[in-house]
Amino acid sequence: MSYDDFPLSLDSNATSQHPTFAISALQADGRARVFLLGAHRSGKSSIEKVVFHKMSPHETLFLESTRSIGVTDINSNPLVNLQILDFPGGYAFQGVDRVNSLRSCSAMVLVVDATNGSQAAQDVKYLVGCIEVAHRVNPKISFEILIHKVDGDAFPLEEHKLEAQRNTRARIDSELREANIQNVHISYHLTSIYDHTIFEAFSKIYHKMLPQFAFLENLLDSLITNSSIEKAFLFDVISKIYICTDSNPVDMQTYELCSDMIDVVVDISCIYGVPSGVVPANAGKGSEKLATDCAFDSASTSTIKLSNGHVLVLREVGKYLALVCLMREKSFDKAALVEFNINCFKTALSHLCEGMAQG
Repeated sequence: MSYDDFPLSLDSNATSQHPTFAISALQADGRARVFLLGAHRSGKSSIEKVVFHKMSPHETLFLESTRSIGVTDINSNPLVNLQILDFPGGYAFQGVDRVNSLRSCSAMVLVVDATNGSQAAQDVKYLVGCIEVAHRVNPKISFEILIHKVDGDAFPLEEHKLEAQRNTRARIDSELREANIQNVHISYHLTSIYDHTIFEAFSKIYHKMLPQFAFLENLLDSLITNSSIEKAFLFDVISKIYICTDSNPVDMQTYELCSDMIDVVVDISCIYGVPSGVVPANAGKGSEKLATDCAFDSASTSTIKLSNGHVLVLREVGKYLALVCLMREKSFDKAALVEFNINCFKTALSHLCEGMAQG
């Protein structure tokens, strides 16, 4: 199948529901753009709502099908500046729309419903069609496949999830060979909105779009080495995406623990720490809602001692940026040294953000 033969939609009646996208909105302003695509009812809009709008996963059951392109700007702090475009299910690019919009795309996130076995072949054909069109127009696009809804009774064991990934990958590889599409790098992620996997997947996707990632990773490596920290994450508090971590492998349990600590700190701050109507000193224009919903400011700090002999440390290091570290309680005996090194990290991060704002 060539991209010229690519269907307008999986639903032939959906063309009238897909208004022409405003190309003028996609200016070359340097920000990263994520195109979110998938077949009808694949769960892509639920993903966008849960990750970037803090919607409860259970509330997404009442979402209507996406009928027009939704645009969400994410700019809670200097290190997170991206735009999410949520396309209607089965959307396809064509003509000027295809050429102009795809040239501004940084990553194409393609969602596959892992529970939709009867439509799996058709869904894969649609995704491969998207990849073919996008790769021809913009070879620099990063392609990310989310094998979604791997939760519940259908996937009780990890091996069932891995089997779903192998099967999906095999189908996509077969379609790519048949379409003679070469030199396309595709990453695969097993995700669910009911656990941390969707946040981890978007974290890894964003790492590829962040030019400062290597610099931040070196900063965190230096911090953990000089402070006897086992693992450190730099989080965007609003979305709970981790912007960067040190170069040590990420253990899912450690990531979940650090991510949950943000919820603990924010929830307690909402109850006890922030008077109603007060806007934090680090809040920018239009941040009143963030101040109420997030309750995170320059004074946000927390230390939690765990029963297994470890300590969780959270410190505010920038506008809606949180450094969360896991270390042994024995290492935290040198708390003054740890605090000094964290302040050095915060200063370096501040200089980086100032340079990004000026540049």
